[in-house]
Amino acid sequence: MSNKGSNINPESFRDSLGTVLEDGKRNWIYPKKVSGKFYRWRSYLSWVLLAILFIGPFIKIDGRPYMLFNIFERKFIIFGAAFWPQDTHILIFLLLIFFIFIILFTAVFGRVFCGWACPQTLFMEMVFRKIEYLIEGDASQQRKLNAMPWNSEKLWKKGLKMSVFLLISLLISHTVMAYLIGIDQVVEIVSQPPSAHISGFIGLMAFTGIFLFVFSWFREQACIVVCPYGRLQGVLLDANSINVTYDHVRGEPRGMIRKNKVEELPKGDCIDCTLCVQVCPTGIDIRNGVQMECVNCTACIDVCDEVMEKVDRPKGLIRYASDNSVLKQTQKLVTSRVKVYTLLLVILTGAFITLLATRDDLSATVTKFRGMTYQERDTGEISNFYEVSFINKTFKDQLIELRPEDPTYKIEVVGDQNWTLESQSKFDGRFFLVKEQEDVKTNQDKVVLLLLQNGEIIDKIKTNFIAPIR
Repeated sequence: MSNKGSNINPESFRDSLGTVLEDGKRNWIYPKKVSGKFYRWRSYLSWVLLAILFIGPFIKIDGRPYMLFNIFERKFIIFGAAFWPQDTHILIFLLLIFFIFIILFTAVFGRVFCGWACPQTLFMEMVFRKIEYLIEGDASQQRKLNAMPWNSEKLWKKGLKMSVFLLISLLISHTVMAYLIGIDQVVEIVSQPPSAHISGFIGLMAFTGIFLFVFSWFREQACIVVCPYGRLQGVLLDANSINVTYDHVRGEPRGMIRKNKVEELPKGDCIDCTLCVQVCPTGIDIRNGVQMECVNCTACIDVCDEVMEKVDRPKGLIRYASDNSVLKQTQKLVTSRVKVYTLLLVILTGAFITLLATRDDLSATVTKFRGMTYQERDTGEISNFYEVSFINKTFKDQLIELRPEDPTYKIEVVGDQNWTLESQSKFDGRFFLVKEQEDVKTNQDKVVLLLLQNGEIIDKIKTNFIAPIR
């Protein structure tokens, strides 16, 4: 490495961030525009992923959204399957499967998700950054523009860029809201005056402001400061994990190429051009090794390969590789940790499928009305007052009925006698459970209520009945 033979700690780069200056101020990153095969592949993939993201809210099955994450009503539709608060345990398994998959994928392939599929990277590098290059130019031109006084050129370019950024942020915020409340609700909000849907309008403006702030100013700090994924790399990666890696065995000792000069000591393939640093969107030097800030965007691979071609040296000085493969040791992808993660993933997936296959399409919760005890009637009957909540998880209307298993009880429904649940809906009802005083044997009895769906018993619900003993 370049610090070899000096008194400088070779790990000193880990004591600071590339985006923060020594005085604590922001070190604005101007990544140089990059091209190459990996950048092209990332661009193609980003088109596909962004198309899926923006088209997603419009995809419907029988009039219902294919994906919905309604955190306000605690209702989720994932790949056409609906989940309600009563399905929280199933959603927990789904989240665990997602996290274990990310952990497994990271243990084997490093932080490739960040560079290729993370929405933050997709929008920042493949949308906003490209617009910035188009309007303000490459890194050197951006520096020059930011350093110049506010003249007509700077006002025009900055104003145009921020206007385009604002329009894209609006588009993203509307898309996010469509995933949260449904595309029909978003269309209704935008087609009517803000006063008609003030909460929805405020939500759209808040999301727009957040996205504009993140992609115009906060930028790479979202990956370095906010996202915990980079910090998790330290415990997820090992010497067999594949990362964007600098081949220090082949590259060191690095040094500039000088014409007509015989070098006293042999040099490695790295010519110390620092282009790998100039194209990095997080401002790191990949030659220092695996770092928290690296998002595996492959920009350094592309630019280094171009340099290697120009100096007539083999490509791959920076490449996807593991530490062991760089050191010419045996590459072992299926380690004991990978086996454990895989086993956990299989177990969780099996449990999720089992829970999904055995879950009830309709659920009911019965609770005694708060603050009320039994009621004695003039007819010689004792009654208890209850609340019931039904959730229809199917996409068809369902006729619901509650019936006591013990014939000495009877149910008196308060209000609408026809308990018909519309598809994907929740219904709250109230009823009295009534029993003759002469049939009361204990002051607190266990009662079983039969839940009927379209005339068929689907569940048994237990509750308590309180009554005085005469």
